[in-house]
Amino acid sequence: MSLQFTQCTYRYGRQAPVLDRLDLTVDHRATVLLGPNGAGKSTLLGIAASWILPAQGSVTWRGIDPARAKTRAAYRKAVGWLPQHAKPMPGLTVRENVAYTGWLKGMNRTDAWAAAKDALARVELGGLAERKSHQLSGGQLRRMGIAGTLVHRSEIVLLDEPTAGLDPSQRHVFRDLAAQLVTDVRLVISTHQTEDLDTAYDHVVLLDQGRVRFHGATEDFLRLAGPDAPAGRRAEAAYTRLIGKEA
Repeated sequence: MSLQFTQCTYRYGRQAPVLDRLDLTVDHRATVLLGPNGAGKSTLLGIAASWILPAQGSVTWRGIDPARAKTRAAYRKAVGWLPQHAKPMPGLTVRENVAYTGWLKGMNRTDAWAAAKDALARVELGGLAERKSHQLSGGQLRRMGIAGTLVHRSEIVLLDEPTAGLDPSQRHVFRDLAAQLVTDVRLVISTHQTEDLDTAYDHVVLLDQGRVRFHGATEDFLRLAGPDAPAGRRAEAAYTRLIGKEA
């Protein structure tokens, strides 16, 4: 199963393209999408989620094309997405928020309500199902959002900067959660942070200035750091070597 980007180009207004004829295949268990702010990571995930359509090119999941009206619903059910600044529906409980997401994805109310309970259990929020969403901490809100990506039994989950703004203990909870999720769903996680890259992901995509600078196994990426990279800083050293490099 693969997420396939073919010659994708996207620009905002009359600005230079954020993505320019990008070709990329994502077919690994846990892929990290690295890159500095403004590299095009959020735009790429927005296209992958079918929230925005490329000006040119296409994206498919298992050959399903969201640009076609007949297959759009199937694509969106298979692909879960949590934007960086997703906000809960005010006034709803945690379970109601997750069930509502399932309903938006085409589930009936009964199935969405039942699936919301299971999704919250997977992210260890079952005990807070009846709490109002505005009472959750930042880390709990992210986990509720992830439950929303799972409620419709998605096959691949896209997470945009899910650990941004979280403290170390919350990031640790997220890492444990991600390790559990990859047993039955594919993960694509965007970030500009390199911590824990060698233990959390099996594949790296480095995006810079709208172009793919690296696409390969995590260990191959770490080798780019060179033999003199300090222990524990190999990912940072490899990242620094590639960012800003001319295509």
